[in-house]
Amino acid sequence: MIVHIVMFKFNEENKGKNLVVVKDRLEGLVSKISTLKSIEAGINFNKSERAFDLSLYSTFDSEDDLKIYANHPDHLSVVKLIKSVTSESKVVDYIL
Repeated sequence: MIVHIVMFKFNEENKGKNLVVVKDRLEGLVSKISTLKSIEAGINFNKSERAFDLSLYSTFDSEDDLKIYANHPDHLSVVKLIKSVTSESKVVDYIL
């Protein structure tokens, strides 16, 4: 199984609303992309300076399935939104 984790830092403008919208849009992908086995998005409550604002945890059966997800039009639509409301992101992909 492949695990895909992404963390995002959001811009301050409309931050609260944008966090909820992005979380909902990400979690909605599970019903649209068959290679996406599970997805969980969480809004951070830790106020540490090094903390990010939202994290994404998703799973796939294979690296090929992750690639299909990455290039799926529904995912790319959410990526476009995310890029417009965030300042930074970090990613980790690993085999479980």
